[in-house]
Amino acid sequence: MNRFRIFGAVMLSMIFWAFSFIWFKIANESFPPITIVFIRLVLAVIILTTYLTIKGKFQKIKKEDRKLFLLLAVFEPFFYFLGESNGLTYVSSTTGSVIISTIPVIAAIAAWLLFGEKLRALNYAGIFLSFAGIIVFVLGPGGKLTFNFIGLLFLGLAVISAVGYNLTLSRLVGSYSPVFIVHVQNVIGAVLFLPVFLFNDLSSFISSTHTLKSYIPIIELSVFASCGAFILFAFSVRKMGISKANAFTNFIPIFTAIFSLLIMGDKLTIQNFAGMAIVITGLFLSQSDRRRKDLDDAMALTGKTA
Repeated sequence: MNRFRIFGAVMLSMIFWAFSFIWFKIANESFPPITIVFIRLVLAVIILTTYLTIKGKFQKIKKEDRKLFLLLAVFEPFFYFLGESNGLTYVSSTTGSVIISTIPVIAAIAAWLLFGEKLRALNYAGIFLSFAGIIVFVLGPGGKLTFNFIGLLFLGLAVISAVGYNLTLSRLVGSYSPVFIVHVQNVIGAVLFLPVFLFNDLSSFISSTHTLKSYIPIIELSVFASCGAFILFAFSVRKMGISKANAFTNFIPIFTAIFSLLIMGDKLTIQNFAGMAIVITGLFLSQSDRRRKDLDDAMALTGKTA
């Protein structure tokens, strides 16, 4: 029964994160990206503050770590959500999830370039396969790009931001709990997004039609993706270990594709499915027993605040 609970928790967290791409697309029908992100962060801060207060899990931030937490929040959620939310306004939820799923691959390359961490031949093969899969996924007949290039650029910003987040996070995970780290970065992120929201979206937000239906997907993003999924994943990491739990993240694009097909009516071709399969295979190979514990700890959180 305990084993069933652990696997149930990790799979449920993957399902919540897969749904996050769909919930955003639905929310985007009523609100612009910045509004969605800002409200989502504020709700997530309220939820996690309540959780940490009840559990008594607040921690004191060391003076030398304050700059790291600020840098962490600048990378994610600020730049990450700017890239992801704007990117998802141009591409389908499935395409977005496939591009975002390459974060571990890019982070592995960054760790190799910056930290000199050598990868195994199998990992290099996985990196090559992942990029090949992306090309297969986004190219149509005749080698033409079938998805909006601006959207891909925004999602590229999200991926690069997540890598910077990963490298910064590797210096904090040994001193602070995962939930507390996400809480702090969400607080700082909400503060960073506040002037952007006030300058860009406030007037349109005031004039928008405010109904419970329009807010439901944002609430779902906050409760299930930004909070529930993370807590479930943290529970899974403690029970089964980081490497095993992190391997399950490769199922996110699959779940997103299935849910997008059923809920959003997204159409996928045989080529799309082939590209997705190649990406996921490459992800498994690229993450095969390749790095030290700190970076694996950091990778467990990378891109998960979405």
